[in-house]
Amino acid sequence: MASIETTLGKIGTDEVGSGDRTPLVFLHGVGSDKSVWEPQLEHFGRTRRTLAFDYPGYGDSEFRDKATRDDYAAALLAAMTALGIEEAHICGLSLGGVVAIAMHAAAPDRCASLTLAATFAAHPQGQAIYDRSIAASHDMHGLAEARVGALLVSEDVALRSDVIETMSAIDSEAYRLGARAVWLADQTERAAAIRTPTLILVGDQDSITPPALSEELAALIPNAQLCVIEGASHLANLDKPEEFNRAIEDFLSAVDQEV
Repeated sequence: MASIETTLGKIGTDEVGSGDRTPLVFLHGVGSDKSVWEPQLEHFGRTRRTLAFDYPGYGDSEFRDKATRDDYAAALLAAMTALGIEEAHICGLSLGGVVAIAMHAAAPDRCASLTLAATFAAHPQGQAIYDRSIAASHDMHGLAEARVGALLVSEDVALRSDVIETMSAIDSEAYRLGARAVWLADQTERAAAIRTPTLILVGDQDSITPPALSEELAALIPNAQLCVIEGASHLANLDKPEEFNRAIEDFLSAVDQEV
């Protein structure tokens, strides 16, 4: 499916898999859309219901004027409801991690676990990154070409081309709202209040959200697990999909056994 109708508008959705295991939901970053999760949908869809959503204004979702990170969270919770999903494991990367924390703050009982990848509670350079993003957002293709080297370690030409193409297609106003939602976030109190099982993932070569920010996030969340993926940058799920998937698989296996 490309999209579903919810009480908060149309939300872009990719879904694979089925079964009785708790569903797994993936949330993309500010420069991506749901298509960035193809390697994860293919892998996890073999054993459980697995979904990836677009935020309002991204991909196949309806634009929502002045949307905030909390609006994104509400929209995705509404999408889960429309699909009959009361509870899910939530995995978010970068902006997706910020939105995952917001979803937990709004409805902790609907988050079976959190996987927070390449993200943070508050970014010390957030304002500067936001300012640079806004200044460059008039030319999304140029911005994508300038950013791809920081997003990926991989030199795979086709992969880099896909990342550039996806980012280039983002509506500039939707991107500006996404940039505000992620880079100006300060969810320190929300992160410290998390009691849901949490895995924190980061690439050892991530210069956008360096490992130190993941270490700080892990220290905030009681009993959070931290996994550093070697040879990966910001889009660790694409740089090292097997390692990324294995870390989540091991984590979810342990969480599911505890239920």
